[in-house]
Amino acid sequence: MDDLLQEFIAETRETLEALSGEIVAWEASPDDRDRLDAIFRFVHTVKGSCGFLDLPRLARLSHAAEDVLAAVRSGQRVPDTRLVNAVLAIVDRIGELVEAIDAGVPLDDTGEDMLVSALEEGSSVSTQAHAPVASRNPTRSVRLNVDLLDRMMSGMSDMVLARNELARRLRDDGADPTVEAALERLSLTVAEMRDTVTRTRMQKIDALFSALPRMVRDTAAELGKSVTLHVEGSDVELDREMIEMMRDPLVHIVRNAIDHGLEAPLERRALGKRESGRLTVSARQSGNQIIIEIADDGRGIDTDRLIAKIAGTGGRSAKELDALSDKAKLALVFEPGVSTKEAVTAISGRGVGMDVVRANVEQIGGRIELSNAPGKGLRLAIHVPLTLSIIATIGVGVGNQRFAISRQAIEEIVRVGGDTIRVDMLGGTPAATVRDRRMPLVDLGGLLKLSGDNASTMLVIVGVPGGSFALAVESVLDHEELVIKPAAPAVMATGVYAGQTLPDSGLPMLLLDCAGIATAAGLQFGSEVMLDDVAEEVQAPSVSALLFDDLDGVRRLVPLTIIDRIEPVPVEAIRFSGGRLRLSVEGRIIPLAVQGEWDMRSTVSVLRLRDGDAEIGYAIGEALDIVVLPDTVVPAKEAGPVAGVVSIDDEQIELLDLHWLFATHGAELGAAAPPVCLIDGAESAWMKTFLKPVLEGAGYRVATKLKAGETAAVVLTMGASEAPAKGNVPVVRLRRDRAVGDAADTSIYRYDRDGLLAALAQSAGGR
Repeated sequence: MDDLLQEFIAETRETLEALSGEIVAWEASPDDRDRLDAIFRFVHTVKGSCGFLDLPRLARLSHAAEDVLAAVRSGQRVPDTRLVNAVLAIVDRIGELVEAIDAGVPLDDTGEDMLVSALEEGSSVSTQAHAPVASRNPTRSVRLNVDLLDRMMSGMSDMVLARNELARRLRDDGADPTVEAALERLSLTVAEMRDTVTRTRMQKIDALFSALPRMVRDTAAELGKSVTLHVEGSDVELDREMIEMMRDPLVHIVRNAIDHGLEAPLERRALGKRESGRLTVSARQSGNQIIIEIADDGRGIDTDRLIAKIAGTGGRSAKELDALSDKAKLALVFEPGVSTKEAVTAISGRGVGMDVVRANVEQIGGRIELSNAPGKGLRLAIHVPLTLSIIATIGVGVGNQRFAISRQAIEEIVRVGGDTIRVDMLGGTPAATVRDRRMPLVDLGGLLKLSGDNASTMLVIVGVPGGSFALAVESVLDHEELVIKPAAPAVMATGVYAGQTLPDSGLPMLLLDCAGIATAAGLQFGSEVMLDDVAEEVQAPSVSALLFDDLDGVRRLVPLTIIDRIEPVPVEAIRFSGGRLRLSVEGRIIPLAVQGEWDMRSTVSVLRLRDGDAEIGYAIGEALDIVVLPDTVVPAKEAGPVAGVVSIDDEQIELLDLHWLFATHGAELGAAAPPVCLIDGAESAWMKTFLKPVLEGAGYRVATKLKAGETAAVVLTMGASEAPAKGNVPVVRLRRDRAVGDAADTSIYRYDRDGLLAALAQSAGGR
């Protein structure tokens, strides 16, 4: 019973965090039936669990709320402000009781009769719910103890480093092919374990954002303001413990934005703004960091007023503060004891908060950036590391220093030389030209003020939001998976590093933040400049393609944009099963296309081709170069893996037919979700064993239990007495006997394969 109670408390607490925002959104859009159903399901679930766990007070409150919501669902009541406040008050009380149960402390029932009475139609009882904003201790358990997850991640990190060291020693000393094959299998297992452990620690940042709608509503109502909240990027994932550490700073920043930044409705109307202020909270991933942005369209920060406030305290003179840069002036808002509010209120004005916010963010290896537009608004960006993570990197060298770059950010690596890859000076500014593509050039050694003995002859083309640039380095080292941790606050504050690592060489290494490097170098991205963009004739954009030798000895091309990656795989991972070649990789099985002999090799290079959610592999002999795909293609005589022939340097090169490859090999991986066939009834085990392969081969996804919010296309059950599943989902019944006992019996003999598939298709297609 204790385990059931703890599970009930944990689930109720998590649902409550998301529910307040749903109620506020429902108040703004009373016709939103989906939100109303979600709220109703919550109170219904709480009521049912309370009866089983013998929690009468919770049962009474949830039952009262359920009755009211049922009346709204049936159209008998209208969700006005009074009713929404009463429901919010009930939800708050449920949360208080759950926390009291978890803490094992008594909580009297004073006021609960009034809360229930306020739900009654025509009641004169008025309630005003206020969501608690007090700081709470970070949760140290998420069904698993966080310390256990820490040890798992630490052990996984040590395993990755040991694997890297073993791989390096085998490369240096040489090894038997069987040992290399064993190492490759070990690497695949380590990679799968790494992803599993990493996902265990990760949680959607929606857990951090879900309480914002309720808090914004209550704060704006208390201040007499109208605020529209927009939340973006809720699907971004962040470490669970990091989410807990970010709660208080985010709450303080959002409340400050409403109180300090957004003007009152009358003031906004006088300024020509709409009366409702706009507050946007978003999250996105950039390399090894999560960037959380809080932006408003209020008054921004008046730096002159801020300087006058600080100068009035006697610490520094106004002349000294005026001499600061614009960035340093904005940073004064983080000074202890500083507030732009003239009067002290319950929300702000005491000068306590922003200094603590910055200290808390820096404590977890993050940094805060401010972008101010006086009279138009303020944008505050919090750069938070992903904490302990393992990512694929490429090592680069400048002088005697070594750095790592996330492989995800790298488009390609080239060596300066010839006419196609060169460095030009445009008005004193270096620019890189890579196959008729001109882009900004940043010399890493010059940016970091590192002097080396060799010239920077290697260009690492990296992509950042808005464009790409070339990073000049002296050398490119090995590819390696590294354990990345946050660096010291002073290091992270520079904006050019995303963390630190300790490779198997034992020499510490910093991970570069490519977006931060672009900012530090002052790059402004627009559309890329092409060499012939001054021509009067509009040229079609060029398409890059990978030139490679195929396994049958023929030289072929494939567009670069469709290639997710190129990687060697052991031939043991390739099997002919289910009527086609398939590749086992990263715990998944994907179709594999091959032209030529592959089974006589120990390893084979595979192009991972991806089109949205569909992915296939294509085995090749050797990748040669990246070239520009000509516009003219001589089509092939018949459909097949080759679309046609193009001419490159007077050589005829075959072009792969991607449409044919995906239509032939990737049909089973279509992006559209397959229809769900729900197996129901007492003999579901037999049906799952005998029929699941048949059904999946026919394009169905077989399930014995539906996910939340999921609907089955058809239900498959055994016997005429079996009850159908919920709703109006069509049911196909199976029988054990070949002969039909009753003329009205429409069931299918369970070994009649064609009849079964036809009945399923007719039932699922007729919905």
